Amino acid sequence: MHGFHHDGGPRGHGLPPMFAMAGRMPGFAAAAGARARRGDIRTAILRLLAEQPMHGYQIIQELSTRSGGVWNPSAGSIYPTLQQLADEGLVDSEESAGKKVYHLTDAGRAAVDDLGAESAPWEEAAAAFPGGGDFHRAAGRLLQAVFQIGKGGSPAQWAAASEVMETARKQLYKILAED
Repeated sequence: MHGFHHDGGPRGHGLPPMFAMAGRMPGFAAAAGARARRGDIRTAILRLLAEQPMHGYQIIQELSTRSGGVWNPSAGSIYPTLQQLADEGLVDSEESAGKKVYHLTDAGRAAVDDLGAESAPWEEAAAAFPGGGDFHRAAGRLLQAVFQIGKGGSPAQWAAASEVMETARKQLYKILAED
């Protein structure tokens, strides 16, 4: 488990039920599981491929980088969208160094032109949660540790972790109270 995806929830899908609600908490959804709309993924892929051919993993990395770490689509959202775009004749692929590299077709370039000057989906994601990448990474790392203790810890470790989490909870509310 390495953090959260912004297309549907926690990576690994193994968080305890108490953390499953995190994606539905106001203010936390943007950091820990807000879903990108299907059209956003489609538009983002088309815009990226208009710049240069890429393989699926490059697209995932590029979207994460350009959104400041706020949007981290999964392979489960990127590859089916690439297949749909291929079925529509907007992208084509070829093997290169053992990887399937995607590029726009003429119809794909026309589709990008039709998008006009609207902002790129990664810009919208970054703007919706400015500075969220660092927060997102820290929250993900914290939840990883909590999950590991919950899954494999001893009763003594659970007790110690509970104290740490209670202290952290109080400190976070103190931060909210400051202003």
